[in-house]
This record gives sequence, C-alpha cells and structure tokens, in this order.
Amino acid sequence: MVMRDELMGHWNELTGRLKERWGQLTDDDFRRAEGSAEQLVGVVQRKTGATRREVEQFLTSVLGSENPWTAQIAEAAQRYADDAKLYLEQNYRKVAKQTVDYSATVAQTVRTRPNESLAIAFGLGVAATALFFIGRKR
Repeated sequence: MVMRDELMGHWNELTGRLKERWGQLTDDDFRRAEGSAEQLVGVVQRKTGATRREVEQFLTSVLGSENPWTAQIAEAAQRYADDAKLYLEQNYRKVAKQTVDYSATVAQTVRTRPNESLAIAFGLGVAATALFFIGRKR
C-alpha cells in the first residue's frame, strides 16, 4: 500500500495531467479526493463519466506500470465496479418484482372492470393519435 507521502509526491503532476485529459475536473474535485487513490478514481468517474478502465489506463500511462500506486488505483477501481454491479443487481431484482406486481394489478383491473379499461385504452389511443398528427405538422 502506498503511503500518503508517496502519493502526495506525485499528486501535483497527476492532478495536472488529469486536468489536461478531463478539463471539467477542478481543484475542488481533487481536494475531495484528499490524496486517496480510491477517492480519486471515484471523483474522476463521477465528474467525467469515464469508465473504470479509462481512468485506470490513463493513470497507468501517467504513473507508469511499475509505480506501486498503480496497483492501488486498480484495486480501488475494481471495488467501485464491484459495488456498482451489486447495486445494479439488487435494483434489477427490485424493479423486476415491481413490474410483475404491476402487471398482475393491471390484469386484475382489466378482468374486474373491462368497460372502464376499454374506455381508457380508447382514450389513450385517441390522445396518441392526436400527438402524432400534431408532431407531424411541425
């Protein structure tokens, strides 16, 4: 693990190169990273929308593959990717369950109130047609 002093020794060069690559990064963004490789990767990803791989490749090119900080950055980036994957998996399951529940509710409503359901579907069709023709006239 790279010591903070070692990281700070490369900090000015690194932040300058990051600003050249991603102009939207500011000194405030780097202050939020507080000299931490893990936080720096997160700040760059959030602010720029760059992928983990992009940030990792850029930092490797700046620092060189023999720099011990490169491994720390790669580990931090992998943790971010793993966390994102877990978050997406959990929320996918939640949305899938809600979709199934909603479909069951809609099906039950159509079965118990067919006339109202048909009227709503007809009204939506008329509205969609009107929007289509309004959009074509512009």
